[in-house]
Amino acid sequence: MSGILRSRMRRDATSTKPAAVAAERVVVSDKVVVEPEGELEIYAKEVLSSLIKDGLPPTPNNFSLYFDRLLDEKSQSARKQIASVLELEEDNDAENSIMLEQSLKQGFSSIKNILNVTANLYKNMSLMGKILEKRKQELEADSNSQEAKSIAASLGSDISKLNEILQKQSGSIKILYDDTAKIIRNVENETIFDNQFGVYNKRYLMTKVEQEIELIRKFKHKSSLIMIELARDLKSSVSNEKAIMLMTKTVARLLLKTSRRSDIVAHYGNGVFMMLLKHTDIESAKKASERLCELVSNSTFFLADREIQLKISIGITDITESHSVEETIVSTMDGIEKAYENPNLDYAVMLRNN
Repeated sequence: MSGILRSRMRRDATSTKPAAVAAERVVVSDKVVVEPEGELEIYAKEVLSSLIKDGLPPTPNNFSLYFDRLLDEKSQSARKQIASVLELEEDNDAENSIMLEQSLKQGFSSIKNILNVTANLYKNMSLMGKILEKRKQELEADSNSQEAKSIAASLGSDISKLNEILQKQSGSIKILYDDTAKIIRNVENETIFDNQFGVYNKRYLMTKVEQEIELIRKFKHKSSLIMIELARDLKSSVSNEKAIMLMTKTVARLLLKTSRRSDIVAHYGNGVFMMLLKHTDIESAKKASERLCELVSNSTFFLADREIQLKISIGITDITESHSVEETIVSTMDGIEKAYENPNLDYAVMLRNN
């Protein structure tokens, strides 16, 4: 019996570290109490489980997409709690890229203004030279103004020298301007931002849709594309182009407001917008479109003494591996036309056979 007791004592003595750890976890009556998981930790596990269940690799990008998509199914209190945590680590890479593009364009505009000012200065100096030459000829007609003739000749010579210097400097500025213009054109070819509406541009959208098609081909998930435009009957009732532009910009802001972080909101052209809804099936895309239409319809626009209720039309289509980017976009256009056929529809779905 004593041997058994001694062996137990030796085991306790040689395992002080685990005992210390266990003691830290003891809270009441020698019972181990595990800290309860927070809302974010539980949700993160749900996201990971959904990724694995759908057969998608748990990459950071896929995790982020599912994180946003599944959040819509949570209660309002849970969404607020999780959103408050996300605000602390907001990724500003896209915003920084947008600011860089805007700064480059502003810099190019400033250089262009400098060139215009220099050109005007050169023109004015040339004009002054012609005026001085005319006054010199008038003085030469008067034989009694020899001193004035000498002064005019001296001034003419000085202005000619100044013109030569200014012309050389203007030429140098023109070369710098041309070099800068080439740089700006290269930047614009790679730009992802639409400066007019504050969303992504068409080139970026096309690239992202093409990438999504490849991902669907590999992982077989579902994604959707929707096209949004200011309703045609609304535009036809407003003859003021400036007002239509302001209403279109309002729609762009509302699209950004209601979109998820994983959604791509882009200006396709001529006031038409598109949203790439990743990992979103048609039913979910329809619900998103309903929310968009409701949000926009609750917004009003004042034109003089007239109150205008904003309205949009939406075309929805699925993204499939067997259809190209262009075919997918055309399908959303067909969806909008289908919506216009029925005055009671704000959106319509156009599906393709795989």
